[in-house]
Amino acid sequence: MRIGLPREIKDGEFRTALTPAGVGELVRAGHEVIVEPGLGLGVGFSDEEFIAANARRGNPWDAELVVKVKELQEPEYRRPQPGQTVFSFQHFGPEPALLDAALASGATFIAFETVGQSSGLPILSPMSAIAGRLAVQVGAWCLQKQNGGSGVLLSGAAGVSPGNVVIFGAGNVGSNALTVAHGIGASVTVIAKSEHRFPALRKEFPGVRFKSNPSFDVSAADLVIGGVLTPGQMSPKLITRAMLRTMRPGSALVDVGIDQGGIAETSRPTSHSDPVYVEEGVVHYCVPNMPAAASRTASLALEKAVLPFVFQLSRNVISDVLKTGIQVKNGKVTHEFLARDTGRAFHPL
Repeated sequence: MRIGLPREIKDGEFRTALTPAGVGELVRAGHEVIVEPGLGLGVGFSDEEFIAANARRGNPWDAELVVKVKELQEPEYRRPQPGQTVFSFQHFGPEPALLDAALASGATFIAFETVGQSSGLPILSPMSAIAGRLAVQVGAWCLQKQNGGSGVLLSGAAGVSPGNVVIFGAGNVGSNALTVAHGIGASVTVIAKSEHRFPALRKEFPGVRFKSNPSFDVSAADLVIGGVLTPGQMSPKLITRAMLRTMRPGSALVDVGIDQGGIAETSRPTSHSDPVYVEEGVVHYCVPNMPAAASRTASLALEKAVLPFVFQLSRNVISDVLKTGIQVKNGKVTHEFLARDTGRAFHPL
């Protein structure tokens, strides 16, 4: 099979879905891999390393299977062709024009974020873990005075209380954010709809408060992290504008789920080149591709998750785990939640 790897063009996106090591495995298995020049430069992989792995430089959109990281950007809308498969993050829900382009192309789109939707999300999970850890780092940056923040140091200082961090969600994003926030000594509260993860987290993180009330008072929070995910669905709006008004001016919100719409009424997508804005006195960080900030680590983690499924696709094998990732096929929406969230007709596979 011909497999194409395009260079990412989204703002601040340097990740690659496959590294020269993964390309080498595919070539040894008899596949042809076409890479776009400059593919891995942002994560330290030169064109020469891909060529040494027996990849071929060329137009990756001429391949039967295109493997990339992020959803199509507007200049790419007309690149997919009928009969082609595009395997990447898709995030069609918040972007009607993107979904229209995918439907018009006649190609098949398999979404990283819903592969294994009912069995652990093997591709999304490592990226969510990285985003959760980064959320505390970027939140601390947002709180710095020169960035519009209140000047609170989350770890506190000798004789000075630490900052208050409120994390919405106790899943992959939330638990990883908790690991970092607790590790630097912040005062942490975790809010989740279900309490089923609370007992294990209480043992691991003594002193952390756990609440199952999604309307929890955030007025004392210096940093709020939105880490709620319902696989394949738009994010629930849990943080109202009125709630943000109660926070100290210069407090921060990091909405990790912004690629699915975000959990705050005031959230809107930003970018790595222009990551923040202030609304209701709160510094908002709403970058959809957060893990790209740690692009080297993220690329290595992504390849481990993606490569087994690329081998499946190269053999025309669609496992039950992979099947849940198929969101668009032959001009039709084939994912139930996507159809519901976007008001499109649902066509079961």
